[in-house]
Amino acid sequence: MSEKILIIDTSTEACSVALAYNDCVEWQFDITPQSHTKMVLPMVDSLLKQADLTAKDLDAIAWGRGPGSFTGVRIGTGIMQGLALGANKPVIALSTLAAMAQQAIEEHNATHIMAAIDARMGEVYWGIYQNINGLAVLVDEEVVMSPENLKQGSFSAQQYVGVGSAWKVYPQLSELANITVLDDILYPHAKAMTKLAKDAWTSDKAVDVEDAAPVYVRDTVTWQKLPGRE
Repeated sequence: MSEKILIIDTSTEACSVALAYNDCVEWQFDITPQSHTKMVLPMVDSLLKQADLTAKDLDAIAWGRGPGSFTGVRIGTGIMQGLALGANKPVIALSTLAAMAQQAIEEHNATHIMAAIDARMGEVYWGIYQNINGLAVLVDEEVVMSPENLKQGSFSAQQYVGVGSAWKVYPQLSELANITVLDDILYPHAKAMTKLAKDAWTSDKAVDVEDAAPVYVRDTVTWQKLPGRE
């Protein structure tokens, strides 16, 4: 029997949910700025009903842990916590940058990907990924940085594809290397997180909800932890 994993992402202007079960994936995706709290739970309920499942039938709950909008990441983390605590399920943290890189691999057969989300305040959330056996694998680390500082770095000569919202906001990013920007991948998509979630599950990377936390990248942001956490 295949794993049953619910995946939630509200980290950007997009709100998406996916459900992997019985070797298939059902999903819902919508661009809903400032409406995530209204949209995400009905999406979850719809997919679970469609599959004739409840949260207690799941093996794990995965979520887009960031980086992204502070409010959006908080919303997704809160929804994950509520569902996981109520159903007593482990959780899987997934990078929103990796999700876009994974979508580029699955839909465009990309091999080297630069993922960039507009972080506001003149900065971008940034990560470089490589296609390794069909999975987006991070090269180095995720950072938040201004386009000007990114331009001071050195990049290899191979062809990259660019994904994420930052490429339109900061077109100068295209000058970093030999880059083809994929305009159809602007935001993380829960469906594209499916393979990453399954890999994390089979690699025993699921954790108790009490040990899960969002990733903001910016050190100045604090997170209200669950009661009892230090």
